[in-house]
Amino acid sequence: MTELTIGTVLDDPETPVRLDARRFNRHTFWCGQSGSGKTYALGVVLEQLLLHTELPMLILDPNADFVRLPEAREGADEAAVARLAETDIRVFRSSRVEGERLHARYVDLSAASKAALLQLDPIKDAEEYNVLLHLEDRADKIDTDEILTRLRASGDSGMLRLANRIDNLEVLGWDLWSRGGASVTEVIDERPRATVMDLGGFAHPAEAKVAALAALEHLWKNREDRRPILIVIDEAHNLCSPNPRTDVERALTEQLVQIAAEGRKFGLWMLLSTQRPTKIHPNVLSQCDNLGLMRVNAPRDLAELADVFGFAGDKIARSQRFAQGQALFAGGFIAEPTYVQMGQRVTEESGGDVRVPLRES
Repeated sequence: MTELTIGTVLDDPETPVRLDARRFNRHTFWCGQSGSGKTYALGVVLEQLLLHTELPMLILDPNADFVRLPEAREGADEAAVARLAETDIRVFRSSRVEGERLHARYVDLSAASKAALLQLDPIKDAEEYNVLLHLEDRADKIDTDEILTRLRASGDSGMLRLANRIDNLEVLGWDLWSRGGASVTEVIDERPRATVMDLGGFAHPAEAKVAALAALEHLWKNREDRRPILIVIDEAHNLCSPNPRTDVERALTEQLVQIAAEGRKFGLWMLLSTQRPTKIHPNVLSQCDNLGLMRVNAPRDLAELADVFGFAGDKIARSQRFAQGQALFAGGFIAEPTYVQMGQRVTEESGGDVRVPLRES
């Protein structure tokens, strides 16, 4: 059994706490309110998976908290630093900073996802929707740089209406699109040990969700390959709401619900991290068999956690009194529910709070 040392027993600092790496073949829920140390502690677990397993990870990172995952922290264990230096970690940035840019191909999206992106209803917009479906049947699928030209050159009324819709929504101008270049899905297929998708720097609020949808849809499309991957979704309430408002949000939530319900047998395992369990779709939350819980105060959230994760017993209530960096682990990846003082990170944490500027005395 490969064990991941994540910290020590909360009331016994001499006793290490270890998780069974094999049991990450179930969905995991990670929860803690702001200031609990949730993101830092999640990094501890992800580092241990990188150091002690061969399990590839896809990290959907809305706040750029994991973009420094390849960078070792000063004073970290030398053996761990050396091992991480040899680990294939790819970081894709959505903002205009140094590094590889995060791109996906419009042409690779399914017809249903394209319809969601274009706000097309199969009944109300029947003619345009039908045009979109027939475009999908073409051997030479039209990508972003030529789609408007071809649609308008056709002279067909449905194609002209679809072209106007695409143009009016301005979706083809997004920085997300590869415009004939490489897509992040190609890297995911290579299965580096970690693929970090920084989702927070796009100009349009829907771009991050479409980027996540493109990656998840691609994994689901190729699920029969049965190539294991851990899908880590930080701030998961942004992608998996119980009340999606837009067509893209609904498509993304439906894909996550499908992976939660059926993905395990194909090697698609999720680790969902959020501040509020009540903001996660219940059909996803109910499929999680592992729990990592940090400080949570809201009574409604505690009641939800107790209902869903009954295997943790009455230990959930103590999370109200947790200090920063303290956690409860329960479920299949640990022998019994255990209170933990989380250990130190090997790599640098990005993000973090912005300090209040103070006047010098």
